[in-house]
Amino acid sequence: MAVTVLSGTSGALYYKPAGTKGTFPETGVNISTDVITVDQYLNFKVGDPVKFRIINSQTGEAGAGTLPAPISAATTYFVLSYTAATGALTVSTTAGGTILAITDDGTLAAPNEFEVYYADYAAVGQVQNWSFEISRAEIDVTTIGQAVGQYAPFKAYIPGFADGNGSASVFVTSEDSALSNRMVEDVLQRQQVGAAFKLYTDKGATEALSRSIAMDAVLLSATLNINPDDAQMVEITFRPTGAPSFDFSTTV
Repeated sequence: MAVTVLSGTSGALYYKPAGTKGTFPETGVNISTDVITVDQYLNFKVGDPVKFRIINSQTGEAGAGTLPAPISAATTYFVLSYTAATGALTVSTTAGGTILAITDDGTLAAPNEFEVYYADYAAVGQVQNWSFEISRAEIDVTTIGQAVGQYAPFKAYIPGFADGNGSASVFVTSEDSALSNRMVEDVLQRQQVGAAFKLYTDKGATEALSRSIAMDAVLLSATLNINPDDAQMVEITFRPTGAPSFDFSTTV
């Protein structure tokens, strides 16, 4: 049977920036100023695409209630302003548009809360390469009392918990809003909630035709390599915060 070897040239890295997920109660919606007060010291930037939803604060799953009018869970909005010291957030229906007029503060019952989050993964076009390593811990299950023989008995092991760590080599650009530059800043972001990677081993025309690894993550380090003869590059390291999702099959 013929074997097709993938060259890797169709790989890609997609990213959700750190500090781009915040929660707020019904009292955090001010219909007189159209300001939503979310968590402080997040990392929302002007122009970030965001969506809203209701979650159960105890389970993290979908919650019950109604979003502040006219906000819709199916609509992508754009950050107009965010003040880190106060958590004051305003959004628009278009990038750089006018402030969204909020007419109702919605309804919630404990333990539900509103959540604003970065809308979707975005391509990081300045990535030279990425890597992701998966490892398993080993658990020693050797028993004593083995029969005496000529040779030393061998220990017995079973696989334990899985772990992973990754890295990406990204180019520094002169464009302030480039996600590659933002990844470097995100390493220092105190609250990294919202950071996520989608690593494509094979990026097809659609998600159904692609192979990928997706994960919520923490960014751990940024190593800058400055050489006047070469493009400036930063090595970013990261680790998943939970179990990644692996999609290594394609469906037509």
